[in-house]
Amino acid sequence: MAGTAIIEPVRRSFALLEALSRRRTSTMGALTTETGLPRPTVVRLLHTLIALGYAQRVSREQGYRLTDRVLGLSESIRFVDHLVDAAMPHMSRFTAEHGWPLYLATLSYGAITIRHSTAPESPMAFEGAGLNLRRPVLISALGRAWLAFCPDEERRNILRDIGGLTRRQEAALDELLGRVRRDGYAFTTPPRPTRLHGMAVAVCHGSREGGRVIGSLSMRFPRSAMTEDEVGARFGKRLAAVARAIATDVSKRAS
Repeated sequence: MAGTAIIEPVRRSFALLEALSRRRTSTMGALTTETGLPRPTVVRLLHTLIALGYAQRVSREQGYRLTDRVLGLSESIRFVDHLVDAAMPHMSRFTAEHGWPLYLATLSYGAITIRHSTAPESPMAFEGAGLNLRRPVLISALGRAWLAFCPDEERRNILRDIGGLTRRQEAALDELLGRVRRDGYAFTTPPRPTRLHGMAVAVCHGSREGGRVIGSLSMRFPRSAMTEDEVGARFGKRLAAVARAIATDVSKRAS
């Protein structure tokens, strides 16, 4: 996004929102001073926020405050926290039993982002936890698992945002995702040979046919340790069981 022109009205609106968020209530004078905006601009923006339900006037002396509607703007961030909280014990049990490290990820701005890992708990981990590390959707097991089991419209939107696929590449991807759906898990295909490999499953809320993907879960291992067929046969169902347990706990926390 470097070099992208900033839309000034949007910048001013967020400057005001940030100023309002710094204290319980803010007077007009304080908001004008903190934002550096002209008083008439602050008045117009406040009236807009009030009309939209994001702010309210408390009193002449106290000024204005944000409403709890702004909490909805952080819903996806708070959901990631719930997902990680639900996943941690299940992932730790798997690693304690089988040794291999697990990685939990969600889709964020066109890439798969690592949210939690048991690598620090694993005696067989050959890399760090990688928290907040972003991986390509198309070549990572985590991304492929997400694409295979997310709703069709979501998949189309993700691929549109990524862009650059030819018809032949789209056909190859459709075939690959069909295989992932049949097997229940996906494998990483890096652009060049690497020491480590990954197998991933989708964490689905609801049925795979009518639900939605809320995360991806992968197991990382050296290529020299097992082939894809061996990993799928030994750990495919076990990893899927962990994903189902995570989804169940997420549902319980939401109810």
